[in-house]
Amino acid sequence: MHISSSKVFAPFVWFAKKIGYSNPELLVKIRYFFRFRKKLDLDVPKTLNEKILYQSLKTDCSLRTQLTDKWKVRKYIEDCGLSDILVELYGVWRDANDIDFDQLPAKFVLKPNHGSGNVIFIKDKHHINESKIKNTLNKDLRKVYGELEGGVHYYDIDPVVIAEELLLNDSISEKYSSSIIDYKIWCFNGKAYYIWTCSNRNKYSTEVMTYDRQWNRHPEFSIFNDHYKEGVPLPMPKSLEKMLYIAEILSKPFPVVRVDLYNIEGKIYFGEMTFTSLGGMMDYFTQEFQNHAGSLIKL
Repeated sequence: MHISSSKVFAPFVWFAKKIGYSNPELLVKIRYFFRFRKKLDLDVPKTLNEKILYQSLKTDCSLRTQLTDKWKVRKYIEDCGLSDILVELYGVWRDANDIDFDQLPAKFVLKPNHGSGNVIFIKDKHHINESKIKNTLNKDLRKVYGELEGGVHYYDIDPVVIAEELLLNDSISEKYSSSIIDYKIWCFNGKAYYIWTCSNRNKYSTEVMTYDRQWNRHPEFSIFNDHYKEGVPLPMPKSLEKMLYIAEILSKPFPVVRVDLYNIEGKIYFGEMTFTSLGGMMDYFTQEFQNHAGSLIKL
């Protein structure tokens, strides 16, 4: 008799949801143990993962909640004097059925403000299934992100759908990547240290690489696999120093955060601020890098 995987995992999902709100620290410790086969040390955190999870579970998350919200983060960007890096906002809806596609440009993106990765890219609105898109978005709006991972900074985000400008590769970047290059800048105590790039991204894999501030490649920091593949050498982006400056302004209040930016022919655009990359359980960095990065973070 065949038993579906959803039925097999149903008890675990039920358990995670039950303790995700009442005791997120316990849930995170259980997940951490099963992932790495060792205890999570929040008493004396040392590694990058441990310090990310300490910040997540042991400090006030109200500002992180605002900045995880893909709509409300815009005000923070503006308050930092960086409104010029915001992509154009076309609309905000609490119910996807209220979206009027006739009022939107031909190309744009749709996404819930409270999740991760649930982005719908519209490259030509005249060739889409509007009903299917609305149903997908409304399902996303009903989801509570973070509840299965103990991501407490997601819990109080009021879900909406937002429509924003669609960014496309420039003529230089498209020589190296079929997708827009994502520059994910690791900042510790308000200083930008490393840039983790994602290129040639598709639904199966992405090419990644870690660069330092001088744009030296560090493949030795990564554990590559079928999903996270070693990226080809990328040219130093135009306005790199400005990108690092922007990341440092935005990251100033936090011991650790990743500031994700795009660079289109030297014009810098804000992507998002990520506080718990892979739920604070990254397995694509070596232990050496985990220890090194952790040593740079002062809690």
